[in-house]
Amino acid sequence: RKPLANATVSRLGLVNNTGTDFDALFLKVFSGEVLTAFARNNIFNEQLHSVRTITSGKSAQFPVTGTATAAYHTPGTPLVGANQIRAGERIVSIDDLLISQAFISNLDELKNHYDVRATYADELGKALAKTYDQNVAKVIANASRASSTISGPAGGLTLTLPSGNTTSANVSGDEIAAAIYDIAQTFDERDIPPTDRFCVLPPAEYYKLAESATRTVDVDFNPGGNGSFASGRVQMIAGIPVMMSNNVPQSNVSSNPSGANNTYSGDDSKTIGLVFHKSAVGTVKLMDMTTEISGSDYGIMYQGTLLVAKYALGHGILRPECAATIKLAAS
Repeated sequence: RKPLANATVSRLGLVNNTGTDFDALFLKVFSGEVLTAFARNNIFNEQLHSVRTITSGKSAQFPVTGTATAAYHTPGTPLVGANQIRAGERIVSIDDLLISQAFISNLDELKNHYDVRATYADELGKALAKTYDQNVAKVIANASRASSTISGPAGGLTLTLPSGNTTSANVSGDEIAAAIYDIAQTFDERDIPPTDRFCVLPPAEYYKLAESATRTVDVDFNPGGNGSFASGRVQMIAGIPVMMSNNVPQSNVSSNPSGANNTYSGDDSKTIGLVFHKSAVGTVKLMDMTTEISGSDYGIMYQGTLLVAKYALGHGILRPECAATIKLAAS
């Protein structure tokens, strides 16, 4: 009897059915899923603050310059450079490597009736995005309490709600809207560019705007359709886009997290919102999002697969005059 021929196997992880790297495509799929999850959950992204990438080193310098003045010229008077423009700098350090990881047992994966790698990849991306957002938001809050980088301009801005608003439950949507308008006015008076301003609120405060703030969704005030009661969305107040995030700091973090080489601590127990310009804070990237999956040697030793997502970056204050917090009144 003629022996059966070997089956022709289509290796799902092999690129173009050539080579010996049978997991090549699996890694790319895993990487793409992590990046997609990170992007989907990352509110305080590159559109909301300044981001710089470095190829080596432990920190980066962000130069900050002051403003110049102008004066009418008197004929015959020599021009000798009357302006002495102030200059300063902010140093943003790279934090320790931030890692999100998961281990999948080979046996458990065989017993399971659905693919868990996509789910785990999604969770790794979410974890990194959450830490990223929390750190950037914390730096924005810290910037609102910091002095100016160069002498002359005002420092950060803290707007405390009127007396009686000691808890979030006591605050109305109209009061939050009024606070945003006040901050926008101050930003205008400081000559902060009207573009690239943002407001981020926790869910409770965000929905108060849509629910009870007459000026934020009423077509009489916003004929262009700024939001709607039905959708529960507010797009813009005082020309500032309004977004929602659970990562607005609302606790007193007394000490810096282990591995952090920038300041992510401070008392935000009364904070209910952030308003800021893109130039308020900066991020320095040394190693962007990277993913890894364990090889055969690891799998033989531990009879499973290790999934890792990581990055190396840091966040710091750049221009405090461009950052503001909305706070509850003192108890």
